[in-house]
Amino acid sequence: MILIAAIVAHRRHKLLARFGNVELLRELMPDYSKGRPRLKLAIYLMAFACIVLAAARPQFGSKLREDKARGVEMMLVVDVSNSMLAEDFEPNRLERTKYAINKLFEGLQQERVGLVAFAGEPKVQLPITSDYRMAQAFAKRLSPTLVGEQGTAIGKALQLSTLSFSSQSEQSRVIVLITDGENHEDDAIEVARRAKEQGIRIYTIGIGTPEGAPIRINGEFVKDEDGEMVVSKLGEQMLEQIASITDGAYVRATKQSIGLEEIVDSINQMEKSELTTVRYEEYNEQYQYLLAVALALLLFETLILSRRNPRLRRFNIFREEKPTVENPNND
Repeated sequence: MILIAAIVAHRRHKLLARFGNVELLRELMPDYSKGRPRLKLAIYLMAFACIVLAAARPQFGSKLREDKARGVEMMLVVDVSNSMLAEDFEPNRLERTKYAINKLFEGLQQERVGLVAFAGEPKVQLPITSDYRMAQAFAKRLSPTLVGEQGTAIGKALQLSTLSFSSQSEQSRVIVLITDGENHEDDAIEVARRAKEQGIRIYTIGIGTPEGAPIRINGEFVKDEDGEMVVSKLGEQMLEQIASITDGAYVRATKQSIGLEEIVDSINQMEKSELTTVRYEEYNEQYQYLLAVALALLLFETLILSRRNPRLRRFNIFREEKPTVENPNND
């Protein structure tokens, strides 16, 4: 913009030079001002710079906003062991579970959710949060590769989940365990009793069929040491015990429904706790101040004329007074 203004000024000077002597022409144009156009250009450029900075949307600090709602904290504990790759559910147990969890998150409103994946060892994939989009993203990543040790340690997974709740939800804590029920590692029943003492309800979902199905990994069926095909069957007895001890409920998944909807209906009947969420994503916007400055500068630039105001000529703000030359012929 400065370059364009310089080119225009140079072209104007050339046109005046073609018309006549520049100094003589300026004497013929007493209202002409050389400083006013430069001042107007400077003010205009400052206003334009303020508009550009406002468009960049500067933000300082942050606003801490507390959202309060009554709800339940729910930890989803999902089995990601190799047995969850059995294909008695299409396309397999784990993929069917991920689909059901995704649909569950779409329907939640005030609950907080967390996610634990487990096989031979458990891992917290997502701490307790009310961000359902993030929860959906983590649920889509569930796979046997998330854990370094294969097996099915249900007790360890439940123990880790009981430590994941916030202090605000003492009366509204729920664990939803989704597994085929084949526990090979620990005493999950004892962990359930300790969870009961902490006021935690455990709902269990058994996914699979009693007849079972072979496990296929990378297109090949898993075989045991004798070369026999491994068949993973649903183990319901332990899952029923865990749910009964904690006043929860056991649901056997079907090909039409995993059972999460039924469990959510039961959870909705529970006593809700007041849950407070502190949000940091709202910042103090500063663009409005820059726009105000830009508006004031543009208004000021509009009020300044390119030529001198005859009424203000005597103040001679933009040029120096030329010295008066005395006539040597006068005595």
